[in-house]
Amino acid sequence: MKQNILAELLTFWKNWHFRQLIDLRAKMKFYLHWKSTGVFVTARHQGILCLGRLRTGSCPSCLGVCFHSSACWKLRCEMGHTKDTTMYAVSADSKGLDTVVGLLADVVLHPRLTDKEIEMTRMAVQFELEDLNMRPDPEPLLTEMIHEAAYRENTVGLHRFCPTENIAKIDREVLHSYLRNYYTPDRMVLAGVGVEHEHLVECARKYLLGTQPAWGCEKAVDVDRSVAQYTGGVVKLERDMSNVSLGPAPFPELTHIMIGLESCSFLEEDFIPFAVLNMMMGGGGSFSAGGPGKGMFTRLYLNVLNRHHWMYNATSYHHSYEDTGLLCVHASADPRQVREMVEILTKEFILMAGTVDVVELERAKTQLMSMLMMNLESRPVIFEDVGRQVLATRSRKLPHELCALIRSVKPEDIRRVASQMLCRKPAVAALGDLSHLPAYEHIQAALSSRDGRLPRTYRLFR
Repeated sequence: MKQNILAELLTFWKNWHFRQLIDLRAKMKFYLHWKSTGVFVTARHQGILCLGRLRTGSCPSCLGVCFHSSACWKLRCEMGHTKDTTMYAVSADSKGLDTVVGLLADVVLHPRLTDKEIEMTRMAVQFELEDLNMRPDPEPLLTEMIHEAAYRENTVGLHRFCPTENIAKIDREVLHSYLRNYYTPDRMVLAGVGVEHEHLVECARKYLLGTQPAWGCEKAVDVDRSVAQYTGGVVKLERDMSNVSLGPAPFPELTHIMIGLESCSFLEEDFIPFAVLNMMMGGGGSFSAGGPGKGMFTRLYLNVLNRHHWMYNATSYHHSYEDTGLLCVHASADPRQVREMVEILTKEFILMAGTVDVVELERAKTQLMSMLMMNLESRPVIFEDVGRQVLATRSRKLPHELCALIRSVKPEDIRRVASQMLCRKPAVAALGDLSHLPAYEHIQAALSSRDGRLPRTYRLFR
């Protein structure tokens, strides 16, 4: 069955990638200087999450958009999505701006959604779900699990991946219902970099204003405007991780733990201190080639990986949304050492609210500013930054403004936000052999203590 799905999927990709778009080729004749243009749509995805959202990234032809670069057209189109935003992007010569905006308008407002393409998408979703369960990298699955634990059955805690039993329920009616509710003008931003503003506005009026979408002009009736409610909790998935190797050399069997606490939204003033704190924690895998800028002096390297050779990974992540945020640490080790690994993590969380060395703080701020400026060297990244900021705040902070905010972070700011974070219930995600995983109540008690130690357990019989 799995081989049949793979064969069908590869045949579909081949036929789709090489299909001839004659009209588009005739229009796009000259592209030497590339510019970036795109449409951002904000949506919490609840409209389809209840059934399992269509994985548009898996089967882009379902929305009638080409994702691949083409030398003959000199055009690059792509689409991306997070838990609360969908992005359609095109990079092309600014002379073709009119055609590009027209193409984006067709993709966003007039997706074809034919029965054949939806069926191909169902197959792609099925394949990706099987691939997700066989991947040696557990980070995508753990990220979903930690959100599910932190925001139980609401907003960003809802599943991003489609449940297997809901694949057959994805049809044109379901998709049109979602698009009708969430693809509305008040949720959209058209952004461009390297183009004339007035020309972009003119194209937007030409192709986006007064256009009837494929799903009609009926009023949205089922829009979820709920605010994220942090609940805390634990999500566990027992799984045999001893056979995840992709080759003949076996991977070590590992248990993966992720512990998270609520931070803040990107609209709050504390967002910058939390970003600095996340950079200060840093971390990564137990093996690194070293070198400048690799974060080898972050706390999770110095206090965890350098001192505990049996730990394979310790990495900090910060997820931030319009109404909430989540700072979490992912670690992995042998299943027999899970309890000790969890205690090391809880101690590091407690130390976040302790003394902050001026040198490590300055290093974290410098590294964060360096990463920010390096990312903004790329025009597609600038365009994405413009679109996301305007979509969320109706304005954009320039790089020098963000750098000024980063420089203003003081040690007391780090201690303050960390102390506030530790007052919340933890969210815990666990994957693998969980026979030695401490009870959730013990993890919560450790994060409420002064030293981060787990409560001692005594057994009469072993």
